[in-house]
Amino acid sequence: MAPFKAIFSLVLLLVISGKLVQSDKTFNFDNQCSFTVWLAASSSIADFDPERGPGTTLKIASVPDTWTGSIWARTKCSFNPSMTKFSCETGDCGNGIDCQSPPPTPPVTLLNFGISQNVVSYEVNLNHGFNVPVRIQPVRGSLVGGSRPCPVVDCIKDLKDVCPAQLAAGNSNGAYVGCNSPCDALKDPKYCCTGSFSGSACQPNEFSRTFKQVCQLAHTFPGDNDPPIYQCSGATAYNITFCPF
Repeated sequence: MAPFKAIFSLVLLLVISGKLVQSDKTFNFDNQCSFTVWLAASSSIADFDPERGPGTTLKIASVPDTWTGSIWARTKCSFNPSMTKFSCETGDCGNGIDCQSPPPTPPVTLLNFGISQNVVSYEVNLNHGFNVPVRIQPVRGSLVGGSRPCPVVDCIKDLKDVCPAQLAAGNSNGAYVGCNSPCDALKDPKYCCTGSFSGSACQPNEFSRTFKQVCQLAHTFPGDNDPPIYQCSGATAYNITFCPF
């Protein structure tokens, strides 16, 4: 294991019948990156200490048994010298350490979930870029409408090596920190799948094809449905690993 590798586990409780009791589903977060990450969610999912440093674990927090939103990791976060503003190089939400509701500033790797009682939909989404490699692995459970086990989805390779210069995001010193989506960087309806490029006209583009070659199990443009957004029933846990190299 690399020096300064952060390892943590987050166990989420679901609210059942209006009472706070332990659910048969847990979200286990494991940070195997060589740097600290700060967790965030939109919409708000729970109250928790977002900073996940080496060897730390997150306190147990409750979430609704129906919830739809995104979870992501922020990187290189710190206060300014006067301790009046907290900001992050990637995934910043602009409102301090407890970033749970505002959407993040791209580029950011999004983990999108929809919880409805015993059924959970999940995906790794690069429609707003990439900042941290990640994997979602359901434990047990089966796909809705079938008997197959719930599949893994991920983007476990750093896009730095394939990120075009016009999409590369840099920090205040110009160092690479992530890869923007073409929609966010170029503001072109072709890449955003808006206007005349919406619906069936929303097709893979030169950038999304490159990203798909590296991250085949992630969605790389707004109309991407390969793989589909899986719906898993009966899983006992969802293991989410950052930097699963």
